[in-house]
Amino acid sequence: MSLVEILKVLVLGIVEGFTEWLPISSTGHMILVDEIIQLNQPEAYKTVFRVVIQLGAILAVGFMYFRRLNPFSRYKSKNQKEATWILWIKIVAACIPAAVLGLLLDDWMDAHLYNAYVVAAMLILYGVLFILLENSRLVANPSVQKVGRISLKTAFFIGLFQVLSLIPGTSRSGATILGAMILGCSRGAAAEFSFFLGVPVMFGASLLKLVKYFLDGNGFSGPQVFYLLFGMLVAFGVSVYSIKFLMNYVRRNDFKFFGYYRVILGVIVFSYFGITALAA
Repeated sequence: MSLVEILKVLVLGIVEGFTEWLPISSTGHMILVDEIIQLNQPEAYKTVFRVVIQLGAILAVGFMYFRRLNPFSRYKSKNQKEATWILWIKIVAACIPAAVLGLLLDDWMDAHLYNAYVVAAMLILYGVLFILLENSRLVANPSVQKVGRISLKTAFFIGLFQVLSLIPGTSRSGATILGAMILGCSRGAAAEFSFFLGVPVMFGASLLKLVKYFLDGNGFSGPQVFYLLFGMLVAFGVSVYSIKFLMNYVRRNDFKFFGYYRVILGVIVFSYFGITALAA
């Protein structure tokens, strides 16, 4: 087990935990950071690692919203339990489009889209879209202020926006928040629903990667298991802070800051990797 590798995993866990819930693309940041610090592991393992440590972020949502998402809670009335089941139906409906296309396109995307140039392009594109949306009248008077008011139809359409996040650099939370706001949700409701959508989507993606990894004849060494668990633990702790930060932020601010951040980072990434390619 290498101390240098542990420090790299620490950095990747922090990046995952902080960026997973912000509309700035966790997968994009993970790819970019890995390009720079590069885990000294086989490529198949790194592909699994980037996805599976998201389980730590999922646990953060479960930890923070356990009572809200638990339909079996003895502290809930019958009506509250029914409302929780309805919320889960909406979450599942919103996850269907990305789940179907994710299964069909997973290998193709790994082979063709997981690179710094695609990430940079998507960072810039959706950064511009966030800025344009916040400057428009579409978000001036949202009709849906709370997650519970999101209809099944609206939830499904938010799920269609989530399909866009299959392209690295787009951001799952970014695509769903953007889509929810366009469909009339407030910033707070859009962000919160995005958190909830992440649970089945990220769990499913992690499970898919693990199954494919083992079916291809791969396995984990002792240190590799430790790196995965340590990365998940770090992602969990940082995600708790990240979720609290975003919910406090959107109560008083819009998303233009994240739009500008995406554009600036995208330009830096294009410049860095373009210069690196020319120098090679």
